[in-house]
Amino acid sequence: MGSFSIWHWLVVLVIVALIFGTKKLRNIGSDLGGAVKGFKEGMKDANGGDKPAEPIAQQRVSGETIDVQAKEKSNS
Repeated sequence: MGSFSIWHWLVVLVIVALIFGTKKLRNIGSDLGGAVKGFKEGMKDANGGDKPAEPIAQQRVSGETIDVQAKEKSNS
């Protein structure tokens, strides 16, 4: 009662292809690929392109106070 064998997956694939048709499955695949590509480009734009984010210097001062460098966020 473990995982399905390769024959089970082939039967499921054939049934799905018969129900939806290969053209519709191809369109769904290309739409999904385009969405993933758009998401990756959006994440790259949100991070400011290919340049890595600059690390923020932190220094522990006496007691529990933490001194950090503050940067102003630019709206571009």
